[in-house]
Amino acid sequence: LITGAAHRAEELGCSLAVFPEMALSGYPPKDLLEKPAFVAEHRAQLDRLAARTARMSILCGYVDKNNAARGKPLINAAALLTKGSIAATGGKRLLPSYDVFDETRYFEPAPQSLVFDMDGTRWGVTLCEDMWGENEALGVPPYALNPVAELAQTGINRLINISASPYSIQKSQLRLKTLKQLTTRYQLTAIYCNQVGGNDDLLFDGTSMVVDPDGRLVCMAKEFETDLLIWDTEESYEEITGPWPEEEESIVNGLVMGTRDYVIKCGFKKALVGVSGGIDSALVAYIATQALGPENVMAVGMPSPYTAEKSKKDARQLCKNLQITFKEIPIQRLMQGYADTLAPLFAGMPPDETEENIQARIRGNLLMAISNKFNALLLATGNKSELAVGYCTLYGDMAGGLAVIADIPKTACYRLARHINKNGEVIPKSIIDRPPSAELKPGQKDQDTLPPYDILDQILQAAVEDRLGFEEIVGLGHDPVVVQDVLRRIAFNEYKRVQAPPGLKMSSRAFGYGRRYPIARGQRIF
Repeated sequence: LITGAAHRAEELGCSLAVFPEMALSGYPPKDLLEKPAFVAEHRAQLDRLAARTARMSILCGYVDKNNAARGKPLINAAALLTKGSIAATGGKRLLPSYDVFDETRYFEPAPQSLVFDMDGTRWGVTLCEDMWGENEALGVPPYALNPVAELAQTGINRLINISASPYSIQKSQLRLKTLKQLTTRYQLTAIYCNQVGGNDDLLFDGTSMVVDPDGRLVCMAKEFETDLLIWDTEESYEEITGPWPEEEESIVNGLVMGTRDYVIKCGFKKALVGVSGGIDSALVAYIATQALGPENVMAVGMPSPYTAEKSKKDARQLCKNLQITFKEIPIQRLMQGYADTLAPLFAGMPPDETEENIQARIRGNLLMAISNKFNALLLATGNKSELAVGYCTLYGDMAGGLAVIADIPKTACYRLARHINKNGEVIPKSIIDRPPSAELKPGQKDQDTLPPYDILDQILQAAVEDRLGFEEIVGLGHDPVVVQDVLRRIAFNEYKRVQAPPGLKMSSRAFGYGRRYPIARGQRIF
């Protein structure tokens, strides 16, 4: 990929091709960094890449060994490759250890940034976090070290930042704001090059850009797509002021890219979705279809005696609209088999959530069997609201290899569905209009046991993403009884979330690797 893009750039007359942080392996490689063979391969591939440079230079990120006697064994590094060799190297000075980042686990801060001269210009190179050294926009205190300020003192004319910056909603505007501050403060042009693609739960949106000394955005790459962005140092550019993609458009595109990359990188070509006639499975089926093509998506409906005819009709219509394969497997006989088998043990005990959960687990079992038989990755369909409060069943609707919308609140699912339908009905309108229901008993509605989703999602935003406590959330105007119940549910259901499949991260605070809470933590609610 690097040599191919560099060759195209050379054909277009470029003298320098810039690639993202840790471009040789992709970011984050996590504990692969603890394998000596993996680290050695970085250097071997860097040497091979350098040997291919002739008329044009390449700047890229890689992993290097720390040659100092003390400290962590590795450096998150950048190299300038030119005329067949490695001309200069430097590294990352600021190592993030918040949210999904854990770089202090592996890396020692680099002793210096990379600085080089080219075509009569002095260039300074920073890596991702290095450009946030004096900015509190990320919600973390300013660092004691400011790599950009240090580089400015050396007389650089242009700043390059190679990044692997994960996507979250409105993140690209936050990056742009930071680059504008840096370019105007230090009177230099900034070239920002960001990774694109899905790596497990993290989505990298690309959106590379160039900002001039007046703080004007003059070049911008595509979002969620591989792109070759050309900036000519001798050309005058008009400022780019928009229009920016709608938030819903970005979210859908990110989920599509993340699903595609996860399925393909895990060695699958096909995906499987259990469709119920509800909003969540409809949204996941749409995303899977966009990611893999309709020919590579299978949908399965598994109605019970409590499934409304309208739900079955909507599930069929959805699959027809998406042009995906649909199979229906009624589960009434299996439910009866479970009931008969457990009857002696459950004698004299009234039906409760146990029987409801059995239905979900029957469906999960069937879907996993189909997944095995057809070699199709099962996509879980639960949303963030349900996952937060445990309104989901372990080994049932939580079964799957990827939880596509696990970081999308229920209210946002409806917004995304309406956005998808803006140019014509794809997701049947009746799915969007109907009150949500798990349909595990007669007449069941989600709001029988949960607060209305608009209220629930506001409390979850405050508790999970803003990390507010009970009194602070009540101070926002919410019912203390409801807040207490929601916080209790969040705490109690941690054990479910650690067993859930990976979910694509879209918010500033997703469940999963970046949010680490104890499972067994007593009764006190925070």
